[in-house]
This record gives sequence, structure tokens and C-alpha cells, in this order.
Amino acid sequence: MKENLKSNVSWLLLMSVTFIFLAIMYSVGLMSPVIETTLVMIGINIILAVGLNLVIGVSGQFSLGHAGFMAIGAYATAILSLKNPTFTGFLTGVVVGAIISGLVALLVGIPTLRLSGDYLAIATLGVSEIIRTVIMNFDSVTNGPAGLFGITPFVNWGMVYFTVCVTTLITTNFINSPAGRATLAVRENEIAAESMGVNTTKYKVIAFVIGAMTAAVAGGLYTSYIQTIVPQNFDFMKSIDILIIVVFGGVGSITGTFIAAIALGFLNMFLQDAGALRMIIYALALVVVMIFKPTGLLGTKEWSFKKLFDKGGRMNVTSKSK
Repeated sequence: MKENLKSNVSWLLLMSVTFIFLAIMYSVGLMSPVIETTLVMIGINIILAVGLNLVIGVSGQFSLGHAGFMAIGAYATAILSLKNPTFTGFLTGVVVGAIISGLVALLVGIPTLRLSGDYLAIATLGVSEIIRTVIMNFDSVTNGPAGLFGITPFVNWGMVYFTVCVTTLITTNFINSPAGRATLAVRENEIAAESMGVNTTKYKVIAFVIGAMTAAVAGGLYTSYIQTIVPQNFDFMKSIDILIIVVFGGVGSITGTFIAAIALGFLNMFLQDAGALRMIIYALALVVVMIFKPTGLLGTKEWSFKKLFDKGGRMNVTSKSK
């Protein structure tokens, strides 16, 4: 408890300093609309990738269904915001979307998380496509393939930043809790963990549900900021995009997820004028990193804020062995 408290205080201090820096940029006019949009998209991607990293990097389950849970949150927020175009309607939509995603993840996770590897990836991908197909065919509520338009905007960079902070603290505290350690034990060796009395399915499902709920929250923020959504926004490639951030930063590293999301977000922004070459350059950058750093930018390392400097004054980085 004492160590977790120190870690939380350190995270909060860092987040506060970063927020003040961004607020000063905004107040003096240094944050252009392009930069603000980039920061919002980076924040949403961080929420998505941190949740997926909890599933893949902490519980050791390979999921390709994250876009489906994002779609649930996005459409729940859009529908309730259109019916009640107030901040209360928006907030209700985000909460309802997170609850529905959690329930769907629970119902899906109990049978599918008994699978592993490629079988689990295919199962979760199937679930994501089922969710998208239901949305496309539920015309009376979702407007089918045409999507929903004219959604009242309530989201700005400050709200996204606050949500990033909250979801990150929830995730890191879960990882450092007894339940999180049990989940890590399942990742390391499921058979050994089960032989020690750990209910492996239970902890895998908990991680899966938390990841799904954070994805739904990100979907709600995305909907309100973009103001227009269609089912194609949440196809298979969206799940791949989130997976790329997790792998690029390091599977199991929350710090790496932040760095990867920020790096790829600004890379996309700088390549906007490259036209057709943008995706080629983007892909080459990913290939180069994977060749020279196959475990991702940080591997499984996490930045230790409570041990920022060791006794010799050198910066210290701790690593979680896999």
C-alpha cells in the first residue's frame, strides 16, 4: 500500500506538470487546431492501447477484438447524446457504453478466454466483427452503414487528458494489486499458477473486462470529438492499429505504450503532406524499429518514478522480467 501510494503521488505530480505545460501552450496560442487534434487522437489511442496492453501484456491473452468494444462505447455515446444533447447525455452515454462493453466482455470472456494463442485471437476478432455487423444491421437505432452525424461536441484536449490520467492510474493500480500479481502469474505460467490455487479464468476475465470498458470510454470520447461515426471506423484495421501501438512500445510496458502512441501520433501528423507516401514511410518506420528492437521500444521495462534517481544520481529504470 505504501509503495503504491508513492507511485500514485509520483504519477500525479508528473501528470500535473504535463497538464500545466499544455495549458500554458494553449493559453499563449501555441496549440494550433492541428496540434490539438493530434493530442486528442494520441490521448484516445493511449486509453485504447493501455487497455489492450492489460489484456495482452499483463494477462498474456492475444486479443483482436478491441475495436468492437470501442464501437459499443462510441455508438452508446452517440445515440444518447443525440437524444439528449447535453453534457449529462454525453456522460450518460459514456457510462452506459462502458457498462455494456463490460457485460459483453464478461459474457464473451468466460468461454473464449479458456482458449489461447491464435484460437483466442480468432475468437475475439469474430466477436468484434459480430458487434460491427449488429451495428450495421440495427438501422432503427444506429442508422446502419450510413452512421450517425451531428453529434454534439463536448470533448476537448483537457477532458481527454484527464481521462488518460484516470484510466492509467486504474490500470497501474490493478497491475500492482494482489489481483494484478495473480494475473501476471497467469501470464508467466498458467499451469503453475493454477496449481498454486489461482483461478486463471477469473483473472483473465477481469483483465479482459477492464480493457473492454476502457476501450468503450475511448470510443465515447472519439465520438463526441469527431461528431460523426460510421461502422467502418471500427473494422479489423482499427484493432490492428491499437495492437501496433502496444507492440511498438513493448508488450507489457505501460510506459512504452505512452511513448509509442505519442511517437506514432506525431509521425502521422508530420507525414500528412506526404500524400500516398505517408503510409509507406509509416510502415518503414515500424519495420526498422521491429528489426533493431523486436521487443518494442521499452520491451517490458517501466519507468520507476519513485526511484527516479538512484543514490549515485543516475536515472533508474526498472524492468519486469517475463
